[in-house]
Amino acid sequence: MSDQLPSGARTSPSTARNCGPILSVLQPRLPHNGLVLEIAAGAGEHAVYNAAALPDLKWQPTDPDPDALVSIAAWRDHAGLPNLLPPLRLDASAPDAWPVAQADAIVNINMIHISPWAATEGLMTGAGRLLPVGGILFMYGPYIDRDVETAATNVAFDLSLRARNPAWGIRRLDDVTALAVQHGLELAERIAMPANNLALVFFKT
Repeated sequence: MSDQLPSGARTSPSTARNCGPILSVLQPRLPHNGLVLEIAAGAGEHAVYNAAALPDLKWQPTDPDPDALVSIAAWRDHAGLPNLLPPLRLDASAPDAWPVAQADAIVNINMIHISPWAATEGLMTGAGRLLPVGGILFMYGPYIDRDVETAATNVAFDLSLRARNPAWGIRRLDDVTALAVQHGLELAERIAMPANNLALVFFKT
């Protein structure tokens, strides 16, 4: 990212730290070309970083928040990448109203713990409808895994999220994968990431 923040753009230190590790997982797993739909793109920093590294893919950032859309547009204008498309408003919890009809891959970073469960339900519904057979849904963030002791930092984070909004919270991996199966999405990879996060790769069956 540039040291000079574009007008209207937002930035996050945590995004700067995890852009590289996330791309290292995405790059060998995404298709060589086609459209990647990023749901809950936030400030837009991941979209710029990934689109720059993957020039043969069209990258479609989306978010439901007007301020986020302004930030994404500002980063996009600043970067001038031909494969980074203008941001679209998309509410994950309303998949019937998504403004995209198809995608070769879907990327969702740090959304489901800071949104109601309905957003995760909508994400799986929409992914199951939009993705072709073999298409991937990539998800990144903290999870509670029954087979792994939950890190103390994640326990504290979960409590702070629920204090801010009772509908938020770190999701149980079993619940997420069970929901995915209902929409024809199979968990193919579970990859440990820095700061007690996971990268999940689902394939459309």
